[in-house]
Amino acid sequence: MKDKPRVSITLPFPRNRYFFLADVLLMALAGFVSFALRLDVDGLRPYTSTLLIYVALSALVKPLVFYLFGLYRCYWLYASARELLALWLAALAGIALTSLALYSPFSLLFDFRPMPRSISVIDWLLSFLFAGGMRFFVRALAGRQLLGPFNRDENPLKCSQDSPTRVLVMGAGEAGAMIVREMQENPGVGLLPVGLLDDDPSKQGLRIHGVPVLGSRACIPQLVRDERVEEVIIAMPTAPGQAIRDVVEICQRAGVAYKTIPGIYELISGQVSVQAVREVGIDDLLRRDPVQIDGAGTGHHFRDRVVLVTGAGGSIGAELCRQIGAYGPRRLLLLGHGETSIYHVRRELAERLPDLDTVPVIADIRDQQRLHWIFERHRPAVVFHAAAHKHVPLMEENVAEAVSNNVFGTRALLRAALESGVARFVLISTDKAVNPVNVMGATKRLAEMLVQDVARREGRVYTAVRFGNVLGSRGSVIPLFQRQIANGGPITVTHPRMERFFMTIPEAVQLVIQAATLGAGGEIFVLDMGEQVRIVELANELIRLSGFEPGRDIEIAFTGPRPGEKLSEELFAEGEKPRCTQCQKILMAYGNHAWRSDPLARHLEELEALVRLGSREQIQAKLQDILPRYRPALYLVDTFRKAFAETKSV
Repeated sequence: MKDKPRVSITLPFPRNRYFFLADVLLMALAGFVSFALRLDVDGLRPYTSTLLIYVALSALVKPLVFYLFGLYRCYWLYASARELLALWLAALAGIALTSLALYSPFSLLFDFRPMPRSISVIDWLLSFLFAGGMRFFVRALAGRQLLGPFNRDENPLKCSQDSPTRVLVMGAGEAGAMIVREMQENPGVGLLPVGLLDDDPSKQGLRIHGVPVLGSRACIPQLVRDERVEEVIIAMPTAPGQAIRDVVEICQRAGVAYKTIPGIYELISGQVSVQAVREVGIDDLLRRDPVQIDGAGTGHHFRDRVVLVTGAGGSIGAELCRQIGAYGPRRLLLLGHGETSIYHVRRELAERLPDLDTVPVIADIRDQQRLHWIFERHRPAVVFHAAAHKHVPLMEENVAEAVSNNVFGTRALLRAALESGVARFVLISTDKAVNPVNVMGATKRLAEMLVQDVARREGRVYTAVRFGNVLGSRGSVIPLFQRQIANGGPITVTHPRMERFFMTIPEAVQLVIQAATLGAGGEIFVLDMGEQVRIVELANELIRLSGFEPGRDIEIAFTGPRPGEKLSEELFAEGEKPRCTQCQKILMAYGNHAWRSDPLARHLEELEALVRLGSREQIQAKLQDILPRYRPALYLVDTFRKAFAETKSV
């Protein structure tokens, strides 16, 4: 039998003028009750004149003091401890002024009798109680919370045509408390908090906004059954990835839906909203303790200076432009080869930072004459070099283009930077440059060597930064998996043991910006990214987050490693040793081998001639000559042999 539709109750919050009128009456009442409590009713007669004067002054002076304290400019529906303290102080000031007025010469015109001093203390407490209590009552009524603390199963003031979704909130910290409060104050979202959960024993058994903390994450299955819970909201924005993963697995076993509030980078403003609750994303399950790099003192390197970003239309380049633009450079040059991506980045910056002077520069970094003109015209002080060919299998098939762009494009950019006196230069490299087995990694290692050579030879602050895989960047594995799931599968994974280092775009850009200020010249900086993550685990989690079951709804197909791929990456090459820097999570690769300037220049001349001929085998042979640790052929034969055998066994 269906429940009868319930009437929706809407209680508008009163305007502050109504609070003023109420205060006039309540302050007069507080004065009268103070006398009655202190003197009893029988003892009031000798103080009749004093009582009448005091009540009249209370009705006049106290609301005036409340006005001066700004209490009638507060929106009491969202009042906090700050407003409560202001009310407490205003009541004290009101009592003091009322007492002073009572003992003024004006009182001599009446049959005045001095009142007991304790009446002022009683009146102070009553004034605060009456004014605060009235505001709390109206706030609770308007916020649909009046009966919430006494009945968690049903809130009579939160009525609607349809029954709200019954939810558990995992996390009884600040984020969880704000989520619960907004659910209660905004019935339109259709969510009813039946309880909170927290692994901290000291919080269990308490109530937050009238909602009980019912236990730890282990209680989820039982509470889903007993409390008819339909959804779990994970309100743990600063928790490590393993904690999120554990809660998700418990929810999956209990057969209940789950969502999460935004992560740490989305909570920088300090605001959490029920409307911001979203499906659990892959970022949540990959979260380790976020790398926080202290950016204090960084901005002056860019403020009022001309900064150039190559590859400004890419994922990293665009984010660099956003963050550098916030430091107030005199001009920001957006250099890229594709005009569409540069157009979109410039338009976004114009909307976000309307006062920022941006200059779109469409150019090929291999065009030395064009670069010379750009650098002479704009005179950049800092250059971030993010332009590169980065897709490993594609570059294995286009060896000459990879070398031409990644190596000789970097060389042309360095020459232009030297000629125009660029003070700081940061190359964005990759972990694939470590003991490279593919052309892309070999070209990036050569680019690192070029930067180190110029820094050593010219004494410039030119440095390099090595990245792992960047979540959310164009061409990364997550968007590919999402498209494959949307098409019904299968998800293609190269090998069950394939694993990679992962970092977020904000972490990557923080590292780049910090490297521009840490370096003295010639360093290669690396972010401590924790442990590598297996790609097949990402695929399984993404399938589940999309509402499917791996192997049943969406298959995972192992295709074998692609040309140029390692099963796992490295951050430091043979002979390199990690050294700490002043930033805890930024390391420096020390002891890497580099050619002297003259031999390196001769090698590059020979390599450039081979690139013009376009012979893949000769180019790769020359790369091996320059980079002894570049071993594509032997490594790949062994990799494919082992990968094929292991894939068959899986």
